[in-house]
Amino acid sequence: MRIAISARRAALAAAMPIICACADAEVPELGYRLARTLPHDPAAYTQGLVLHEGAFLESTGQYGESQLRLVEVATGRVLRSVDLAADLFGEGLAVVGDRAIQLTWQAGLAFVYDLESFAVTDTLEYEGEGWGLCHDGASLYQSDGSGVLFRRDPATFALLEELRVTRGGFSTRGLNELECVGDEIYANIYMTNEIVRIDKATGAVNGSLDGLALAVSSDRPNDPGAVFNGIAYDESSGNFFVTGKLWPEIFEIVIEG
Repeated sequence: MRIAISARRAALAAAMPIICACADAEVPELGYRLARTLPHDPAAYTQGLVLHEGAFLESTGQYGESQLRLVEVATGRVLRSVDLAADLFGEGLAVVGDRAIQLTWQAGLAFVYDLESFAVTDTLEYEGEGWGLCHDGASLYQSDGSGVLFRRDPATFALLEELRVTRGGFSTRGLNELECVGDEIYANIYMTNEIVRIDKATGAVNGSLDGLALAVSSDRPNDPGAVFNGIAYDESSGNFFVTGKLWPEIFEIVIEG
């Protein structure tokens, strides 16, 4: 499978080890318990994952293969999908009311879908790359692989604020898939097995989860693109669902700490 990596991503990948030392003196380590292992399409190059009304909404990437999908949680079966144009690379995904908003990597376009029909109802424009996206009920937060999150208006996608993410006072780069949970944002760090928890008021990382054990136990392929990516939160249980690109499993975990 083709893996498209920009100069920025290549530089990040070169600078970061595949396995990270997640705990440090400044940031508490988050523990977790495995609740369930669920099936996941091993061909899905997961870019965005959201739990909505008992099903997953998933954005997949790669040119010529990108989709928005509705996925059955228990079986991993794709219930509905819509393809992006072959020259577009799907990225982060968020739900805003009865709409889903899907980023693209380098096209500067975000597509707005009606959740009932999966029809595209609007196309929003932005500058730079699109990586992760989440909605906290009031604002959208977008990543571009740097150490900055961009707070945006969920109706117009206008930029409202730039939030610098730091760990012990130093910039935390490689922010990728995002999940907004209360006053915090959870983010995959690209090309690592780490999820960081970010205080969205200050940008400070206040927790770090080492997902190496999940990565090792997964049946992920021997593919450089098969990295840890995808975080969805279940408000009803407080549990999280995590996976990776091309992984045949989704793990339901209980985060502790």
